[in-house]
Amino acid sequence: MQYVGIQTQKSRNNIRSLLLLFLFPCLVVGMVFLFCYILVQLTANTQQIDLWQTTLDMFVEIAPYAIGGVLIWFIIAYLTNTRIINSATGARPLERKANKRVYNLVENLCMAQGMDMPKINIIEDHSLNAFASGINKQSYTVTVSRGLIDKLNDEELEAVIAHELSHIRNNDVRLLIISIVFVGIFSMIAQVALRTVYYSSRSRNSRSEKGNGTIVIILAALIVAAIGYFFSILMRFAISRKREYLADAGAAEMTKNPLALASALRKISNDPDIEAVTREDVAQLFIEHPGKQSKSALSGLSGLFATHPPIKERIRVLEQF
Repeated sequence: MQYVGIQTQKSRNNIRSLLLLFLFPCLVVGMVFLFCYILVQLTANTQQIDLWQTTLDMFVEIAPYAIGGVLIWFIIAYLTNTRIINSATGARPLERKANKRVYNLVENLCMAQGMDMPKINIIEDHSLNAFASGINKQSYTVTVSRGLIDKLNDEELEAVIAHELSHIRNNDVRLLIISIVFVGIFSMIAQVALRTVYYSSRSRNSRSEKGNGTIVIILAALIVAAIGYFFSILMRFAISRKREYLADAGAAEMTKNPLALASALRKISNDPDIEAVTREDVAQLFIEHPGKQSKSALSGLSGLFATHPPIKERIRVLEQF
């Protein structure tokens, strides 16, 4: 794998973050315009009206409300991302007095790298996993599971912590948080659309006007759901899987002990399942995908849609350092 420096990786992640921030409102505008176009096509007599002008008029009327609502939603989700992630993972602050070993490892690594000390959280689960999160120095957090603390020795635990600190140093976490917020918004839109289809279908009757109205709702809802799902896939492609290799390399550089991380990854691969984690967007934060929810209809396509590279390959690369 071609070597990529820390500053280069930071720059790439900053550019990707800006691109995603630009792409998001563009996609919202496109979805609103497409919805208006289909609505006009299905409900209006296209022989008697100017199709594009009518669509544009409807779009101008609807767009400010749709974009404003989604923007407010994004701001709230962006500012409350820490609370959302903690709720989705069951994480809570790790008490310093009872866990001096963990705090000492984190502090030593941060002092050696000239980094600010992140917050430390714990997931009370006996499986082995960890992740980093946050968007700035005030919210950066390293979260570890109880199993990770209990089952790894000092060198292995230090290597895992160094891996998560590398994600913070490389600005990976900020990019991932933005993707989680975006995917969450479009997933919610898709769910609302599908529920609208369901309840509209249940309440329709034999009157043709009602039937036509239901067809319009169904088509519009399915388009929104399809775009939201497709966007979720694009978001995962935008977050390069190389970030894990680079964080592994960063951990090896920090600790001068790549074999310790290889050993830790081997233990983690045997039991990474965190039961509290059921959201796929949050799962991509972890050092290894946290369990059974990774299996889906797409999982058989040779890992094409995977958010993590194969852990065996990561171990092989580390053992060649």
